[in-house]
Amino acid sequence: MQTLRRFTFVLPTLALVFAFAVYPALQTIRLSLFLPTGEFAPLANYAEVLSDRRVLNLAGLSQGRFPMGSLVHTFIWIVIHLPITALLGLVLAVLLQNVRGGGFIKSIIFMGMVIPGAVGGLVVRFLFERDLGIVNQLVVLLGGSARTWTAYPDTALLSLIFGSVWLWTGFSLVLYSSGLGTIPRDYFDAAKVDGANELQIFGRITVPLLRPITVVVVVMSIIWALKLFDYVYAATMGGPGRATQVLALEIWHLAFVRGNFNQAAVVAVLLGVISLTVSIPMLRRRR
Repeated sequence: MQTLRRFTFVLPTLALVFAFAVYPALQTIRLSLFLPTGEFAPLANYAEVLSDRRVLNLAGLSQGRFPMGSLVHTFIWIVIHLPITALLGLVLAVLLQNVRGGGFIKSIIFMGMVIPGAVGGLVVRFLFERDLGIVNQLVVLLGGSARTWTAYPDTALLSLIFGSVWLWTGFSLVLYSSGLGTIPRDYFDAAKVDGANELQIFGRITVPLLRPITVVVVVMSIIWALKLFDYVYAATMGGPGRATQVLALEIWHLAFVRGNFNQAAVVAVLLGVISLTVSIPMLRRRR
């Protein structure tokens, strides 16, 4: 009786989870196994999507030229974005730990997380604009030539990635700052007594003890990069020449521009598989 009473309390939550998470996921998987004609072809859609140059452009990848396909673009985004934001957030958290006014500086950096993705995309677009962008002003001061960096295939994706660092660094900064507060000061004091310098303390005490926080930062950053849509849509809409097309934007394009919901479901399934493949081992390692 007690067990049944407890189950009734979680039943509304379970119903909502099933209605808005489990059922749509199952329907997406089912949709990916059928052709638009309704014919059951479990591998046909997947083969067509993975052979589509919009998703995986082997020619562009081998030549090192954009576009390389939304799958490769997403992978590049993760490889560049993740280490920069994680390392930058950790370094800033350590530097601002005992600084007067550090909380105010952290709140300013965290503002990037508060800004909606679409707004952030527009801001980054203007940052790299030729005549108005502050990036070009710095480039000109250093002796370079101004250009609209998001308008050229060879620099558009990298421009959006570096712009996203500003948006996401506040997340890792806040997590690492909270993690630093849980490390007993006795550890640092004992290390200083033993003659350790600041760099040794950082590498042998701070970084290892913040490993659980690092796992969370890595997993959340990867998931954020995989589901990135509004930021890219507002900044470039996947252009120029599909040079900034990512997987989440590819789902929208396949479903609502090309009208092929079956192939859009395939990309959504691939996106989910990638997320689970990366997240589950990392979370297990956290234990």
